[in-house]
Amino acid sequence: MQSYSRPLGDAVKRARAELGFTQNQVAEAADIDVRTVLNIENYKGNPKMEVLFPLVRVLKMDSREIFYPEMRRESPAIRRLRFLIEECSEEEATALAPAIESILSVLRSKTAATVG
Repeated sequence: MQSYSRPLGDAVKRARAELGFTQNQVAEAADIDVRTVLNIENYKGNPKMEVLFPLVRVLKMDSREIFYPEMRRESPAIRRLRFLIEECSEEEATALAPAIESILSVLRSKTAATVG
């Protein structure tokens, strides 16, 4: 087994589970063979870029999970939020920033009141 097989397989399996996808759904969405997904998840895959690229995008994966598995992983909620933000246009980000700041201020003041 190659040194990258386990991090790749674990990351694909985790991302697929978080999205609630079956291996068949992932394969169809990424336009790859379901056996390829199965092999990757079982640490037997050595995918070419034309397989890895759509797979990472369909599963909305952070590629650092594959190439730097020793890094601390973000929670699924933080990863989802980061992905949503990264998909925003500049205009959308500008419009969302004040709303997010306001919501965070309210949530944090409630937390402070509960703790204090």
